[in-house]
Amino acid sequence: MSATFQHRSVGYAMPASRFRFGTVSASGDASVRWLLKRNCSMAPRQVLAFYLSLCVLSLGIGGFFWWHGATLVLPFTWIELIALGAALLVYARHAADSDHIHLHDGRLVVERASGGRVERVEFTPEWVRVEPEKGGRSLVELSGQGRRIAVGRFVRPELRRHLAGELRWALRRWQPAPANSIDHLNSKLKQQP
Repeated sequence: MSATFQHRSVGYAMPASRFRFGTVSASGDASVRWLLKRNCSMAPRQVLAFYLSLCVLSLGIGGFFWWHGATLVLPFTWIELIALGAALLVYARHAADSDHIHLHDGRLVVERASGGRVERVEFTPEWVRVEPEKGGRSLVELSGQGRRIAVGRFVRPELRRHLAGELRWALRRWQPAPANSIDHLNSKLKQQP
């Protein structure tokens, strides 16, 4: 025997199952956020702690052999640590790369962070086009009002179509009502006896 529960959506709320990548704000302000991050095995702080512990261990071993007469071990230890430090620096610099998309207050804000640089583009949701950049498995391009930005670098290629559909759905549902139509409705309500 099985049971199915269905929750009614209220207002602009979207069923939680509709979003795979985005999250709806719990504050009730009808905003949606997508945070697409690189899948990293180590955070930059963990990389630094690992590198420092490796330096202490390698220099300790190199110092031990230098003390016992193997004088070339220590210079090669320094070369190894400098090369490893450079590689870990490149890794750590791009570990926090992300695409952050936020739909709120009649604005779609897209921030793309890459290597410490942040590119920010704002759109009016009514004018945004969501489409693949070149083909079905390419990045998702958001364009409108003479601006464009590609997102989805950290989403598997076969899931980018789902991300694009999610963005389209949210842009259609979260468009605010024009202010003049609300004023018009209020004035009609006041005129009725």
